[in-house]
Amino acid sequence: MNKRTGILAIALLLAGCAAGPDYHAPAPAALNVPTGFAPPITAPPANTVPVQADLSAWWRQFDDVLLTDLIARATAGNLQIAQSVARLAQARESLVQARGDLLPSLTGSAGATRNFTHGGSSSIIVGGGSDGSGGTVITTGGSSGSTQLSLGLDASWQVDIFGGLTRAMQAARADEAAARFDLEGVRTSVAGEVATNYIDARLAQARLEIARSTLKTQDDNLEIAGWRVQAGLASSLDGEQARAQRAQTASTIPALETSYLQAVNRLGILTGQAPGALRTEMETTQPIPRGPDAIAVGIPANTLRRRPDVRSAERQLAAATARIGVAKAALFPALSISGNINTDAASIGKLGDLLTGGLFAGITQTIFDAGRRNSQVRSARAGTDLAFANYRQTVLSGLEDVENAIQSLEAAKARQAQLAVALDASNNAAIYARSQYRSGLIDFLTVLQSEQSLLSARDQLASARADEALALVQLYLALGGGWQPDATIPTGNPA
Repeated sequence: MNKRTGILAIALLLAGCAAGPDYHAPAPAALNVPTGFAPPITAPPANTVPVQADLSAWWRQFDDVLLTDLIARATAGNLQIAQSVARLAQARESLVQARGDLLPSLTGSAGATRNFTHGGSSSIIVGGGSDGSGGTVITTGGSSGSTQLSLGLDASWQVDIFGGLTRAMQAARADEAAARFDLEGVRTSVAGEVATNYIDARLAQARLEIARSTLKTQDDNLEIAGWRVQAGLASSLDGEQARAQRAQTASTIPALETSYLQAVNRLGILTGQAPGALRTEMETTQPIPRGPDAIAVGIPANTLRRRPDVRSAERQLAAATARIGVAKAALFPALSISGNINTDAASIGKLGDLLTGGLFAGITQTIFDAGRRNSQVRSARAGTDLAFANYRQTVLSGLEDVENAIQSLEAAKARQAQLAVALDASNNAAIYARSQYRSGLIDFLTVLQSEQSLLSARDQLASARADEALALVQLYLALGGGWQPDATIPTGNPA
């Protein structure tokens, strides 16, 4: 075995040794993940069992065609998603570059040289006298040239003895996976924001309808009070109270219209359009979307597996761990191998007749850098600690989101049950009050109070229905809905 072969063999053997720790996904115990959720989800109707919802397209559970269409348009045209797509493209190119660093690089060259040689000159005298006078002088001379062609091939290879380049590729791969999960996270977030603003818009429409219908009733009350005052059956106080109540109800309409238009404008932006682009599509009043009565939450491990933000944080931890190896590899010697092959000839056909070349291997080692490389290792370890803390925080925040969404959903359902009773009672009371006032059995203040209670009950019930829909959206998002986790699982240890 000659020296060159020995150098290559040693380099290849050492290339399998990677500096730094190997990454292993943290166990659930290290993340303080509980074994179950509490409180439980609302019990389904008798003799039924809640099934696991299709979280990849949770918005279909609301059975609203326009909502589904708006989310599809937002997924295709939202500018936040477009930015995430561009960041993913950058991460993928970084991975390509990191893979390229592991392989030798080759450069070729070609050239052509033309040399010219100009010969000496001589003079010839034609005619004239014997001494040459009066004759014609003719100067003669000669020139020649040659062409030289050359081809060259240079190769260089940074041997990954201690795995620094391998760790850099692992970090780039983890970064690319994290960027994919970030893209999915943005998509789910945009879908949730579309659903939230859509529900807000439908709630504003419902409250506007309630306010306008109440206003018509109060117009009737004002008219009745006026007749009674003119007939001397009531004092002017009744008329002024009726006028004041109507004005207060009318004053709420501009604010409700503003809320509605703001939600519609936001929907336009979310779908990548101008703020007012959806006003025509949204102007027809539709009921507040209503989802399923109950869904199966599942176990925490599955929830964490579905959430793209958790998966992204885990991949960021993997990338940070790999960068420790990159920093540690810089502490050790670096081996580089380079070589070249060249040929020269006077014609193309003779280029292969004579080849010359060389092979060089060199080792470099930093002797003194004032502790800079050791500092880089410590910085990489601190970055890993930061990524681990972020991973734990993301996991715990995810579990908190689920718990809060469940509680909000339970509270909205309980409020609706009681507000339905309050609405029925308030409606009956208002009917009785108006009938008795016309008969002169009660004063107008009682009518005003019953009408106000009815308006409040209708408004609160509509808000509770919207709160249930919003809580259901938050629960779907907290459970990691809006994407297929199996479609983007990266190479490595999953969360």
